[in-house]
Amino acid sequence: MALIKASQTERSDRRYIATTMEAPLLERDHEVDLAKRWLDKRDEKALHELVGAHARLVVRIAAGFRASGLPLADLIQEGNIGLMEAAERFDPTREVRFSTYASWWIVASIQNYILRNSSIVRAATTPKQRRLFFNLRRLRGKVGGGYDGGLSTDERLALAKRLDVTLADVERMETHLARPDQSLNTAIGNDESAEIQDFLADPAPTPDEVAERESGTRARSAWIRQALDRLSPRERKIVERRFLHDGKETLADIGDSFGVSKERIRQIEARALQKMKEALEQLADRREDLVES
Repeated sequence: MALIKASQTERSDRRYIATTMEAPLLERDHEVDLAKRWLDKRDEKALHELVGAHARLVVRIAAGFRASGLPLADLIQEGNIGLMEAAERFDPTREVRFSTYASWWIVASIQNYILRNSSIVRAATTPKQRRLFFNLRRLRGKVGGGYDGGLSTDERLALAKRLDVTLADVERMETHLARPDQSLNTAIGNDESAEIQDFLADPAPTPDEVAERESGTRARSAWIRQALDRLSPRERKIVERRFLHDGKETLADIGDSFGVSKERIRQIEARALQKMKEALEQLADRREDLVES
């Protein structure tokens, strides 16, 4: 059934392409007249004739992007959207043929479609990256054994210089193009009983690691409470206000509340921290236990 549908689609595409090639070319004066009738009077008959006469241009441009791997019919459809946009924006008073003006819109429409649909990962978001994306595709079609061929270091350097990007940018784009998207539900193995996602490592900690971490956290909290108990009331209050409260206070603020200088508070703090360090080293079996998370 799939083959029948594919065959029908191909025949339909060929008929459409053949029809576009049969449309007569327009003389310059008639082209301008059609454009004016559409822009000034919204004459749809004039629009259809203008667009129909340039449909072959869309087919030719779309064919140049077949290396993208996307269906030609889809590329032509997007190109027609660009052609319609060109008809809407064309200024017939300027000395420019409609085909010249429309080519830019057709190319832009097709390129945007390729960027949106070639991968679920957006690989080209800036103008430089877009140029790199399409130039790299075109170059790989000429060297290295076709579209899937690799580039040499010299070719990468030359391309990077021409497009004003770094060698790393070229290498990243080449890697992106060489690795098509693949569903995590793709079946693998001889019996296809497993999927790719079954073999992905879970970055989250295991239940044993979570339990060990929580146990260590509780132990360290208990040690800190015991170390605080070895301080004098004033030392403990200063340490708590400096390090354990949400709104940590400065030496100057604490000194004002105690009626002493901030230097005196710093001295008391240093002595209290030294006491806590000695107490914690006695309580913990290993010094590493104090900092493990």
